[in-house]
Amino acid sequence: MVDYGSAVTVSCTRVANFPLLELLAAVYFASFHAFGAVSSSSLASTRTSLHALPTKDNVSMLRVKLPDGSIKEYSDRVRAIDVAQSIGAGLAKATLAAEVDGKVVGAATSLPADGEVSLRLLTRKDRAALDVMRHSCAHLMARAVMRVFPGVQLAFGPTTDNGFYYDFDLPHQLTEEDFPRIEAEMSRLIKLDEPFERIEEPRDKAIAVCKDLQQWLKVEHIETGLADHPSLSFYRQGEFIDLCRGPHIPSAGVVGAFKLLSVAGAYWKGDALRQQLQRLYGTAFFSKEELEEHLKLIEEAKRRDHRVLGKQLELFTTSPIVGAGLILWLPKGAIIRGLLENFVREQLTRRGYQAVYTPNIGKIDLYKISGHYPYYADSQFKPIIMSEDEQYLLKPMNCPHHVMIYKSKPRSYRDLPVRLAEFGTVYRYEQSGELGGMTRVRGFTQDDAHIFCTADQVADEIRGCIDFVQSVLGSLGMSNYRARLGFRDQTSDKYVGSPEQWKKAEAAIEQVAGEMGLPGCVPELGEAAFYGPKIDFIVSDCLGREWQLGTVQLDYNLPSAERFALEYTGADNQTHRPVMIHRAPLGSLERFVGVLIEHFAGAFPLWLAPEQVRVLTVSEKSEAYGKEVEQKLRDAGLRVSFDYRAEKLGAKVRDAQLELIPYMFVVGPKDAEAHTVSVRDRIEGDLGARPIGAAIDRLKQEGADTRVRQVAQPKNTGLAVKGGAHEY
Repeated sequence: MVDYGSAVTVSCTRVANFPLLELLAAVYFASFHAFGAVSSSSLASTRTSLHALPTKDNVSMLRVKLPDGSIKEYSDRVRAIDVAQSIGAGLAKATLAAEVDGKVVGAATSLPADGEVSLRLLTRKDRAALDVMRHSCAHLMARAVMRVFPGVQLAFGPTTDNGFYYDFDLPHQLTEEDFPRIEAEMSRLIKLDEPFERIEEPRDKAIAVCKDLQQWLKVEHIETGLADHPSLSFYRQGEFIDLCRGPHIPSAGVVGAFKLLSVAGAYWKGDALRQQLQRLYGTAFFSKEELEEHLKLIEEAKRRDHRVLGKQLELFTTSPIVGAGLILWLPKGAIIRGLLENFVREQLTRRGYQAVYTPNIGKIDLYKISGHYPYYADSQFKPIIMSEDEQYLLKPMNCPHHVMIYKSKPRSYRDLPVRLAEFGTVYRYEQSGELGGMTRVRGFTQDDAHIFCTADQVADEIRGCIDFVQSVLGSLGMSNYRARLGFRDQTSDKYVGSPEQWKKAEAAIEQVAGEMGLPGCVPELGEAAFYGPKIDFIVSDCLGREWQLGTVQLDYNLPSAERFALEYTGADNQTHRPVMIHRAPLGSLERFVGVLIEHFAGAFPLWLAPEQVRVLTVSEKSEAYGKEVEQKLRDAGLRVSFDYRAEKLGAKVRDAQLELIPYMFVVGPKDAEAHTVSVRDRIEGDLGARPIGAAIDRLKQEGADTRVRQVAQPKNTGLAVKGGAHEY
């Protein structure tokens, strides 16, 4: 019996089999019998409201779609880890994070109360889980630094391609000698296996928390950089609390193996006018074996560093007096650049391009029309103000200049396609902390071209551009690449043009890329140029690192009436709007050569080597014959040097090997008598004595083929994958 005071008594002898709705109704109506009569309308209303109560048929349910297509349903609020637990205890233990509708979140994140979500549980097998673990390791590193050194101000600590870093402002100057102490403290923290606890606070409380922690950089960042965030999250682990978007691994014990790598300078928020910080780099893996393999690759990368090899092989230099990020090509580097330019020019001629030249400066009005100013204002050199009505910019892009060449005279459909090409130098004001050798500079030359065509010609022209890029990469042995389709992010306001134009352009790009079977053709939102979608060629070098080199971009916007209002007269004698294609097989020559130096470790193929063959004499007695051989090589069009020093032959050979010379012709008295040379190949070693004519023919044939005899294949290192930001 259920007794509701003395007034209401309801029999519950069969409650177990009694529907909940009818039980509530019985209680409700019994109460009316006890307390008085009610109207029929009230009873009807009561029945209606009771029938609206949740039942098994109408209760809110969450449908969770798993990667295998199966669906799990939940009526109660659940977390990602709860779903893992419902599948199996082993999976729950292995789950480190989750991906909900494509977004990586913590394993303890609550899923929506209803609707449907796609869920992928992330374990050690997933690259995304590695990024999450590395970010947690960055927090452990920051906590360890704060334990070892007093007065630490925290800045940012995101993941990178290969690991993580954290920027600190602290009185102590960090050096590699400090690494063992910091690593030892990190190991102690990992053994504690404390959980990472997420705390969300309203904006005002978040500022108060950071003030209580006396973390003034965080306070400034919330008040300025995060002004539009009504609430913010922190992660706590023991005494350590840090402003962080997350996600993190469940606890510190998940970290497998880690290593601090280097320390460098950085500016607060990349602003050279603000305080300089200390950036501590590290990396982490789930196993010791993976870490050791990675450290070996780091050593190999150091050996191949184009900044080191560029100096050692006398290819390029920089000067603080000239300016940061401005490359000075030395004679040997200029040979490589000239050879690449000539190779591309031959292709341009065969493919119907016309060479043009444009100035390195232009009126700011030109770039306002194109949209490059103000879209790229933050990365451009400041305008040069000659007078109130006359301002100029160092050229940030070649395309507006080529547009004006197209527009310099009336065009007919019979003229199209018009293909204009230029090795044009452009300028971008990269932040000083982002500059790096030849791969990130402030002045660079692009093998740029722009095609103006009819809509019907777009597919064939894009196909030709792709073939051009593939031909160039193939000649350099760079066959391991993928094509990234850069599409517009519809939530961003940085793009120009109508949705209809974008839809048309993206469909055309995707169709041609699919028809040509380009590898990795998956659209990536937010990777488009501001004026149109593009295909970027992402090349893997011999260490598995990815570099964005060639590009093909489709543009309906710059020719539009809102921009340059380009026109041509069609077969119907009416005015039409052309379509524009931007393409650059090499991209930036500086960047491309920097990548080539590291890809080949300075050992360029014969056709691209600044010094193809070196004549070495056994002794001074053979110098006259050596000069004769040297002249024959020059007459054959080969790039030759000589070593007639009074040194032992072994020392001369060693020097030539260190300078990575493809061939050595060694001459001695017997060679002079027989008109032969002893040939040493950088790849095959000692080939023995050869008649001078046959030896020269071998080199001429190999050089004419513009081929690469030996290329190290990329390893699957995971170095190419971008890490998550994790930071506000």
